[in-house]
Amino acid sequence: MSEKLLTPIEIGLTAAIVAIEGNEPLILTASAGDGDKLAGLPFGPFDAVSHRTFEIGLRAWVEEQAGLRLGYVEQLYTFGDRGRHTQAGDTDAHVASIGYLALTRAADNASRVPGATFEPWYRFFPWEDWREARPGIIEAAIFPALTNWAAQSEQPDSARALSRKDRVKLYFGAEGAQWDEERVLDRYELLYEAGLVEEARRDGRPAALARESLPMLGVAMRFDHRRILATAIARLRAKLKYRPVVFELLPPEFTLTELQRTVEAISGRHLHKQNFRRLVEAGALVEPTGVMSTQTGGRPAALFRFRREVLQERPAPGLRVRGRR
Repeated sequence: MSEKLLTPIEIGLTAAIVAIEGNEPLILTASAGDGDKLAGLPFGPFDAVSHRTFEIGLRAWVEEQAGLRLGYVEQLYTFGDRGRHTQAGDTDAHVASIGYLALTRAADNASRVPGATFEPWYRFFPWEDWREARPGIIEAAIFPALTNWAAQSEQPDSARALSRKDRVKLYFGAEGAQWDEERVLDRYELLYEAGLVEEARRDGRPAALARESLPMLGVAMRFDHRRILATAIARLRAKLKYRPVVFELLPPEFTLTELQRTVEAISGRHLHKQNFRRLVEAGALVEPTGVMSTQTGGRPAALFRFRREVLQERPAPGLRVRGRR
């Protein structure tokens, strides 16, 4: 009896590295050096000989590819779906990628390794930025395409409890449903399933191949990196509410306006100034330094710092903010 040959598996390490600059959330992209012009996250294979842990390996790859030493890092998820990292006819090892979220203050002074740059994350997810208003791309391109796709199947899919129409309504806030900023991955996966993003066509998904053309729904990324980035954004938006991770993106001293703008940048929501300040005060997350900043472009503003004692005072010190919309 002949033994069945198993497909070899390679473990990859991928980093979604977030920074804030000019009130914009940025993601670090790095060239793989193989001529592929698509943006991608820093990544590399795990070497069990050189790297004692996955995180050590990740930090080594990021420093090599982007010249950046990481601070805060947490593991997201293991991404290993077939077809999301291979090309047609590819017989090489299948890649299972362990995704990480990392936060840094180094967007403005990171060593500029050729091919490494910070880019606005809303360039890849334009429908996620609600700070000014509901993004026009939702009504102009996303709803019409998803509505037509959903109409092709009124019943729930065999592996899902909700129908296509229900998922469109729930994930994109259709028909008066509330927009949930944490459903970043759900929204991207729905667009992928409907064949509306370039990655779906590249992966040979029938829904995408059946379309004559695809709408311009953000910038595509290498492999499954936009899926990993969606997971990172969703995780960070959720953690804002129960962990003080926002302070990993701010300088040691900051104004309350800078804190608010950073929270808005990550959540994609506009926040009411006075309500936000009452929330910060009630949470006792910051304390005044006694110094005034003159770098605001207007009246001097008080500088604050993160009050670390809050970590011992309660188990979930975060900012449970809600936007106007």
